[in-house]
Amino acid sequence: MYDKIVTSLRFVLAPVFVFLACAQVSADEIFTFASIDGGDLSLEEHEGPVLVVNTASLCGFTPQYEGLQNLHETFSEEGLMVVAVPSDDFRQELDDESAVKEFCEITYGLTLPMTEITPVTGDGAHTFYQWVRQQTGWEPRWNFNKVLVADGKVVGTYGARVKPESPKLRRAIAAALD
Repeated sequence: MYDKIVTSLRFVLAPVFVFLACAQVSADEIFTFASIDGGDLSLEEHEGPVLVVNTASLCGFTPQYEGLQNLHETFSEEGLMVVAVPSDDFRQELDDESAVKEFCEITYGLTLPMTEITPVTGDGAHTFYQWVRQQTGWEPRWNFNKVLVADGKVVGTYGARVKPESPKLRRAIAAALD
């Protein structure tokens, strides 16, 4: 009986602790990643919508990099920022940032912003992903999950099967750009 009560309390209180943890973090910390090129990559400084995608080099969805690069090339002048967040949370990322960067540049001609290899799930997730979970209850369930943010709010979340060229995602991007 005691175990059931403790388990129930953990389930009920977990979102409260996540909220409190996020409440103590500044917006700058939530929206800033370490760039794969060195330095910081601030989403907050960008004045348009941002599509944040957790990625992995050794995943069946890795060819989506091509579509992400296309989104970057097509919509960046209109204000969209596409950010790749390499993560090894699902054990499908290369061992270090230089290998990830080289793979993406050589294989997909990637020029869009990328972060360092970053945790995206659980309590150790980057503050951005903790914030998304606190706002929506959502967190990536696999590689190439997408989060569209506009005006400091989560506009939409999309699973790996929603490709960058999907009409659903493109409509959401177009609406966020308006």
